[in-house]
Amino acid sequence: MSQYFSIDGRPVWNPANGPGTLFARLAETLVPLAGRPSGIGVTPGDPDDHPIDGAAFGAFTDALVSEYRATAHPIQRALLEGFVATAAVLARRGRLALPALDGPPGTSPRDLPGGGAAAPDRLAALIAEYAGAMPA
Repeated sequence: MSQYFSIDGRPVWNPANGPGTLFARLAETLVPLAGRPSGIGVTPGDPDDHPIDGAAFGAFTDALVSEYRATAHPIQRALLEGFVATAAVLARRGRLALPALDGPPGTSPRDLPGGGAAAPDRLAALIAEYAGAMPA
């Protein structure tokens, strides 16, 4: 069995049930942090099919990329890293803009007091690595 993710009708990922279900559930968990809906849906009668609204998913992913790149909190970064890299692969495959990924890092109000600037991120390397392990 496997899951199916498509952005605006374009297939972008066909993972096994475990990673696919985990990704969809993590997305919903991260909605409050992103401050916007994930855009990931479920086809009625087919819980393995996840149509994605491109505009919503692009904004959701961009908000999480921004949060990841802005924070100096090491645990916040570690918890976001895998999801954000995976979502960025899907966004790129769906031809969605991610301005936060292409621009300079910012700052986050969620950092530890006195935590300093965010360390360089690993997203570009992870996106390249993950893309090769994510069948479309």
